[in-house]
Amino acid sequence: MAQVQPSVVSLGGGLILNKDVFSMSPGEALQLQNFEPDIEGGYKKILGTEKFNSNIVPQVSASSERVVFTAIFNDVVLAGRGGSIHRGSAGSGSWTSTITSLGTPTQNYEHRLFNFDGTDKIVITTGTSNPQILNTSFSTSVVNATGTSNFKFVEIFKNHIFFAGKPTAEQELSFMGPFQTNDFTSGNGGGTIKVDTKIVGLKVFRDALFIFGEDKIFKLVGNTDADFAIAPVTRKIGCIDGGSIQELGGDIIYLAPDGLRTVAGTERIGDVELGTISKQIQQRIDDITTDNISSLVIRKKSQYRLFYPTTSGGEDSARAIIAVIKVNTNTGQLGYEYADMIGLKASSTDSEFTGGSETVVSGGYDGYVYLQESGNNFARASTTTSIKGRYRSPDLTMGDPGIRKNMQRVIANYTNEGTVDASLQLRYDFDANTTPQP
Repeated sequence: MAQVQPSVVSLGGGLILNKDVFSMSPGEALQLQNFEPDIEGGYKKILGTEKFNSNIVPQVSASSERVVFTAIFNDVVLAGRGGSIHRGSAGSGSWTSTITSLGTPTQNYEHRLFNFDGTDKIVITTGTSNPQILNTSFSTSVVNATGTSNFKFVEIFKNHIFFAGKPTAEQELSFMGPFQTNDFTSGNGGGTIKVDTKIVGLKVFRDALFIFGEDKIFKLVGNTDADFAIAPVTRKIGCIDGGSIQELGGDIIYLAPDGLRTVAGTERIGDVELGTISKQIQQRIDDITTDNISSLVIRKKSQYRLFYPTTSGGEDSARAIIAVIKVNTNTGQLGYEYADMIGLKASSTDSEFTGGSETVVSGGYDGYVYLQESGNNFARASTTTSIKGRYRSPDLTMGDPGIRKNMQRVIANYTNEGTVDASLQLRYDFDANTTPQP
């Protein structure tokens, strides 16, 4: 009598591209497209997008222009396109011109929120014009209006505004005095610091300002210009693009030449550890182009999304990487699990908690601003497209690949949150062409 023995496969482990099928654990994925590793276990099909505002963001010129800036501020979304910034609310209302004459965009704008005097403000850097500061009344002030300070990067650290990426001084870090919004003079606490690499991004993490360079990383500690001190974190590796830098789960995650890495700090001063976290998807890392890299975090999902569409590519081929911090169901260890996102061509991104809930927005190459994590389809300029999700398990040997088995039935257990149109596909004998396939 033949023995019948169940083989249970619990989904977990994410996309694995650096193992053969015999080394993979059941439940890991050879393909994981438009599914996300769920922090509650298993994989979950990603949510879709819808237009944040049904109107296209106005542009200055007649030529096509992507949205180079999206930011959530004071219950509206700021969107930059064609050298101008507009503000708009969700729905169908008009976009309101807020800042103009910023020059022709050459890269995404950056921003940081701050409050030095009881009023929320946002500082915006473009790389083609002087930084702009907006308050909650949307009144604008220009930083260093009498000079030329076309900074690309900005960060708030110890009540100072730091800037970097000035085209004529790409290795310099400039800062204003404490609580100042337009004063770089040394007598009032401002100054400059130079590092020996081109700066590509800034990020505050705990009690340090991390300065990401092309081939080096530094950190700045201290409280004022009197005791600011800079020290190298590593002189062996840098950051490919500042648009990849995000804080997630007590780490800073960023894209390095050899993959995604984290800067993990501890309570002990100066104890910094660098680690590569994306070896299992190195094939995807090698495919990344630097046409336009942007990223965001979805905090409630412990999720990081890295978008790397090509400018000339279509929306259906636009790709992103999803990374989720979770406990691996196979190993029991806390780590990163990965998946592919295909079909969302984001050009700029932002996410913030507003009104007790997390809002995730992205600007498109088509000139619209989209709300992510909404609906079951990808919205487009004039239509919507269904989200095609695919999971392929490794070949399941069920113990010993050398023993031939007969399969009686397959039971798939899943929880659906809406209308589901799913199909299960089986391949026998490693998809051999000599074996009839169902």
